[in-house]
Amino acid sequence: MFPTRPIRFTALLAALAVTAIASAAAPADATLEANKKVAIAFYEAAINNKDYEAATKFLGPFYKQHNPTAQDGAEGLKGFIDFLKERFPTQKGEIKRVIAEGDLVVLHVHSTRGDNTPGRAIVDIFRVQNGKVVEHWDVIQDIPEKPVNNNGMF
Repeated sequence: MFPTRPIRFTALLAALAVTAIASAAAPADATLEANKKVAIAFYEAAINNKDYEAATKFLGPFYKQHNPTAQDGAEGLKGFIDFLKERFPTQKGEIKRVIAEGDLVVLHVHSTRGDNTPGRAIVDIFRVQNGKVVEHWDVIQDIPEKPVNNNGMF
């Protein structure tokens, strides 16, 4: 017969390991969810509402822009929002997916400009640091009028 003491000790160690993993995952999950909320709120303020003042509440001390057609910093964001207001006042982005990993949040967006075209598929990537958006990348693809498959882009 096997002694029960080593089995109990092993079970205790396993339970402690599971508890430690769950405890470590809980704050990480909470941070990911908080980062998602910040990125979504920033996107809504800046892109859908075209409200620079509201968007700045979600900006960090510096905003690094990787889109080669936009300026760096808060002033670059302001210029982009002003551009949207002037050229595409009815433009809207419908967020289809939100993915977060580490300090990055990815928004998969269907953007339409109110011009009766199918719009564009956009992937916006935001780096969130201390609850603020500090960096942005994007990938933009026009949605074709006549796709060669029926799978859709979202």
